[in-house]
Amino acid sequence: MQTANGQIDTVAYQRVLGDEIRSLRKQRGWTRKELNKRLQTEISLQTLATYELGTRQCSVVRLVEICHALDVPAHEVLARVHERFFGDTPAGHLTLSLTSIAATDNPRVLPLKRWAAGRLHALPPSASPEVHLDLPALENMAQLCQLPTVELIRILRGLSR
Repeated sequence: MQTANGQIDTVAYQRVLGDEIRSLRKQRGWTRKELNKRLQTEISLQTLATYELGTRQCSVVRLVEICHALDVPAHEVLARVHERFFGDTPAGHLTLSLTSIAATDNPRVLPLKRWAAGRLHALPPSASPEVHLDLPALENMAQLCQLPTVELIRILRGLSR
């Protein structure tokens, strides 16, 4: 979402970020008070609420702290916010469902099926089963599957639909 002059609508972006934080907290079944107890530094419940509502800007350090308490890497949260806000995945990234890959019967991606099953097994109970992979990771996976990178991306996009 950009304004007519090409600028980013920072207020809308902050709302999407807050919504993502709130959604992650609720996925874990936590109240704001429970999340606050897990934070490294103390903040008021009102401040946490304003972050979730997107009415207050969150510093990078505070965002990393909140994400750490939620047991999700900050870069994954920002990638989801970017995707929701701009309507696409970050340039050079592919969003994949570990669940879809682990469930595939396609023998051409058998090594990735085992990888996805292992990643799913290691995920915290309420963590997202989606991953964002960049081109170097996709190239390595293609080598592992003995496929051209373009072919692997085509297969993975088909699985994630």
